[in-house]
Amino acid sequence: MIRIGALKLKAQLFCGDEAAMGPGKADLLEAIGREGSISAAGRALGMSYRRTWILVDGMNRCFREKLVETTPGGSSAKGARLTEAGRSALAAYRALEAALAQAGAGEPLTKLSALLRDAPLPPATESQPRTVDAEL
Repeated sequence: MIRIGALKLKAQLFCGDEAAMGPGKADLLEAIGREGSISAAGRALGMSYRRTWILVDGMNRCFREKLVETTPGGSSAKGARLTEAGRSALAAYRALEAALAQAGAGEPLTKLSALLRDAPLPPATESQPRTVDAEL
């Protein structure tokens, strides 16, 4: 997720009705790559193992090739790793975020931001609904 002043950009890629990739899943892929384990990645991100496993399973089901490969057992090869497809998908998603940030930082955002207040007005009460005309 990218924040440029008052603008927040969140790119999500869908596979049917399921979110295949978004900022949280990209962060999870990075953590798996760094930690070498789904459970350790979840701990690093403050998520339960069950939640991380559900997210990994969703990504693996949505992409043509698995993004994360796991090796169970007690051997030294146990754990999880990003596949080549996983590294490619992560790099492509981060490039998309960067392109969105660059596009969002232009003149349209400057013009729209100039129309914003510094802070919102207090909420209207039921007995006195606030209207735009009342402020002018």
